Amino acid sequence: MSKDLFDNQAEENKFKNAPLAERMRPKDFGDFFGQEDLVGEDSPLRKAIDRDALVSVIFWGPPGSGKTTLARIIAEKTGAKFEPFSAVVTGINDVREAIEEAKNRLKFHDRKTILFIDEIHRFNKAQQDALLPYVEDGTVVLIGATTENPSFEVISPLLSRSTVYTLERLSVSDLKKIFKKALNDKERGLGNYDLEVTDQALIKLANFSDGDARVGLNALEFVAKTLSEDKITEDSLEEILEEHALRYDKKGEEHYNLISAYIKSMRDSDPNGALYWLARMIESGEDPKFIARRMVIFASEDVGMADPKGLLVADAVSRAVDFVGLPEAQINLAHGTVYLAEAEKSNKAYAALMKAKEDAREGSFGVPMHLRNAVTDLMKEEGYGEGYKYAHDEEVDDQKHFPEEIEEKKYYDDVDN
Repeated sequence: MSKDLFDNQAEENKFKNAPLAERMRPKDFGDFFGQEDLVGEDSPLRKAIDRDALVSVIFWGPPGSGKTTLARIIAEKTGAKFEPFSAVVTGINDVREAIEEAKNRLKFHDRKTILFIDEIHRFNKAQQDALLPYVEDGTVVLIGATTENPSFEVISPLLSRSTVYTLERLSVSDLKKIFKKALNDKERGLGNYDLEVTDQALIKLANFSDGDARVGLNALEFVAKTLSEDKITEDSLEEILEEHALRYDKKGEEHYNLISAYIKSMRDSDPNGALYWLARMIESGEDPKFIARRMVIFASEDVGMADPKGLLVADAVSRAVDFVGLPEAQINLAHGTVYLAEAEKSNKAYAALMKAKEDAREGSFGVPMHLRNAVTDLMKEEGYGEGYKYAHDEEVDDQKHFPEEIEEKKYYDDVDN
């Protein structure tokens, strides 16, 4: 009995200490603002939920538009067991365990299971393939959430067995309703602060949120706890949030700041700094494919001919990320990061290309006749290939490889990598 009391107290404390966005998560459609066309009483999705006839779905929409909340409401309305996972931090083995439990739940208790996978596009093809049999036979009702176009990021077999619903970015009007509810709610929200908020401040906060309710609510809580008075104005809001804008910036400057710090740490041959920025990107939910792509670029741009194996390692990491998927692929990313950071560096191949491009922009000069390939008799008659020296048969030191309009150049110097 005491264990239950402690458990209840722990849950209550966890809820009290949760961010405002989590505490204010809607539990019913009446509080779910911004997606009326999708979940209105006469909508196909709402009817399927009310009849407990929902099949697997993919929710596609921007961050903070309500994908996770909608999945939780559906589970509550249908009485299904809700099993949430994030593809960013969860491996397929954890999902398989949940599926085994779902089999028993359905068999012995006749209760459905909603398998919710947030950021489902982070699962690679093999991981998504593993879900197919259980979606097909109804062991689980899959609800996938993604910010990326599912046509490109979700495998076709899984996509064909699911219905895709698009959630729209929340409008200023929708966000204002959400903020007002949080400001007035004394149990879950900020009602006990007795704050007065101007309409212009709400609009500014909504614009700051960029359609993301989670960002706006957590920013509102930060302002409420920082404010020295009981009124939030446009000026006070701007002053408090100005210094902290980057911590809420999911897609803008901070995204580029992190990858810049990561690249420069590797360029300076500092594996420790590079690993730190790699960890920051992983923890912030950065797409591992984006990191791997930058590693492949770095391997040729900065390591180059000083260690040609660097490109092979980076390419292997890129393939591993796609094949293994997170969370295990973070090990591959760390492996590649350390290798590239410690490798000798040379940007001469890249610098040589930049010089060659300058000359290439001078004009579309014709290919010298001796470098052209004579694939027809007519081309031979026209002189294609005439005078060409085959390097395997004779010396080619004096053979020209530039257009007649451009003198021979030396872009690449292979000395002293």
